[in-house]
Amino acid sequence: MIRPPTAGSSDSTTTMFNLVLKEDAMVLLKVLLLCAGIALLLGTLAILGYDVYLYQRARRRVQSAEHAQEKLLQPELKLRIRLAGMICAAAVSAFLLASIYDVVPAGHAGIRVSQISGTESETLYPGIHLMSPFETLAVYDTRTHTMTTGNVDESLTERPKRHETLNVTASEGLKIGLAVTVRYKLDPAKLAYIHNNLPSDIDTEVVPPVVATVFREIVPNYTIRDIFAVHREDIRKTASEEITAKLKRDGVVVEEVMLRDIVLPADYAKGLEGLIEKEQEDEGLIVQTAIEKKQVQIAQYQAEAEKVRTVKQAEAGAQVRVLQAKAEADAMQYTLPLKEKQIQQTKLEAEARKQATIQNAEAEAQAKVIDSKAEQEKQQLLASAEANRIRVVAAADKERLQGEAMALKSNPLLINKIVAEKLSDKIQVMMVPADGKFFFANDVLKSSAQQVFRQEEQGADPPVKPQSGPGGGR
Repeated sequence: MIRPPTAGSSDSTTTMFNLVLKEDAMVLLKVLLLCAGIALLLGTLAILGYDVYLYQRARRRVQSAEHAQEKLLQPELKLRIRLAGMICAAAVSAFLLASIYDVVPAGHAGIRVSQISGTESETLYPGIHLMSPFETLAVYDTRTHTMTTGNVDESLTERPKRHETLNVTASEGLKIGLAVTVRYKLDPAKLAYIHNNLPSDIDTEVVPPVVATVFREIVPNYTIRDIFAVHREDIRKTASEEITAKLKRDGVVVEEVMLRDIVLPADYAKGLEGLIEKEQEDEGLIVQTAIEKKQVQIAQYQAEAEKVRTVKQAEAGAQVRVLQAKAEADAMQYTLPLKEKQIQQTKLEAEARKQATIQNAEAEAQAKVIDSKAEQEKQQLLASAEANRIRVVAAADKERLQGEAMALKSNPLLINKIVAEKLSDKIQVMMVPADGKFFFANDVLKSSAQQVFRQEEQGADPPVKPQSGPGGGR
């Protein structure tokens, strides 16, 4: 089985023990099977060796007996071939069982390498994989790796852990040191290409040359001052893009490129520091001047703002008054029609009351006319009734008087009785004979009787006294 050294290690034995310690139970079982097979083979050899040892011991005993003139049978070599064969078969079985599967640990990937067809393109990811007797497993570490170049101090103290400082040349021809860190990992899909075309130690033979070449191509395009103060991030981005593109073709995925530090030459660093300090002072003066200008501008802006605010307040007050006047005018526009409507309503109500009064007066007048007509008709009816009553009474009186006249005519003495009935109780009545002594009474009675008789003869009605009112008498 082939296990190339993983990236970051140069000792295959150390790598193997590290893998054994970190692998899971299946890896331990595989190791145990291999150990058991070896132990069984050693046991088989021990059994056979022990049998040979017994045979040699028996022969030495026979030889010593011959010198002593003793007769012993020659020993026979009896090997426990069957037991040794069984143990050897068990050892072979253990070896075969350990070789038919292999384990890819976590954080790694592998590919099959066949003795017949060569490297297979299929990538084997962490887990258990069956292997044929003619195949071996090549395992590569797919975790993130770090390539770091130290600065001057770090290169002296930590040289075993870091690469040397990356020295490049600026456009002025001066050398500067770069402290660069590159984080990368292997692409599992390209392990077959890596196994067939790249060296086993990728950390030292593939990545560092590419990183150094890219930075040495980019940095000469800038001055030291630009590299140190202005275009540091631009250089890092450009280098990251080119390193990523170049290593991607080799199956290496670059995750990040960091430009941690820039080491300048000592003399240039001192001069640059003084220049930078002077520039900082100049920039400070410029900033102070700019601040003062800004303060003056702020004061001007504040004065203008105050002026504008005052004008705006005056305009706002004028607009408020205009709006108030407009609102009052609008209110008057709405109020006047309301007042006019109220006046019209009052006029209509007065006209209605007038019409109602006129109608009531007309109704009262009509009622009075009707009452007067009714009263007139009533008076006429009463007058007619009274006239009829008078006529009836007159007719009755006439008849009575005619009867009385006839009676008086036939009996003149009855006049005294009639006079007595007509007169009041308070009047004293004196009865006189009709012999002519009381001529005055006789003359009166006679004249009355004659008048009645004349009226009957003429056929005229007795006069009727006009009525003065509803309750008037005759």
